[in-house]
Amino acid sequence: MAQDIPGAVLFSCSFNAVRSIMAATLMRHFHGHRVYVECCGLRAGDLDGFAVAVMDEIGLDISAYKPKTFDELEDGFFDLIVTLSPEAQHRAMEMTRTMACDVEFWNTFDATMVEGSRETRLEAYRQVRDQLKKRILERFPLAPSPKV
Repeated sequence: MAQDIPGAVLFSCSFNAVRSIMAATLMRHFHGHRVYVECCGLRAGDLDGFAVAVMDEIGLDISAYKPKTFDELEDGFFDLIVTLSPEAQHRAMEMTRTMACDVEFWNTFDATMVEGSRETRLEAYRQVRDQLKKRILERFPLAPSPKV
């Protein structure tokens, strides 16, 4: 239900270079007018070129994004933290001991582990992107169109 969508969501993973930026960008695309969305990682990696490429395939530009850590977040208040790696889950659970915030763990494949040709690697990133899109739309459904 649309009313169940939290007002502020943080997506987190290990390096904030692939999974969390994909998830945050997709969430903003579908719900950015109603939800504050942020993302971070335990460590700030370098934005991944394959992630940029597969998001560009669906018309979403993440090329200017600068990865950041939990410590670099400007806003520390979230209704929900969605963690995409076990490391991030551990950090989020520690962080939320002193705040009223729900945490959900979406175990998400790390496409950076795939080796092979450019196309093989891009396919792994597409699978992560599409899995995150499906999960976001299931967990945060789009509001029904107004009846005329």
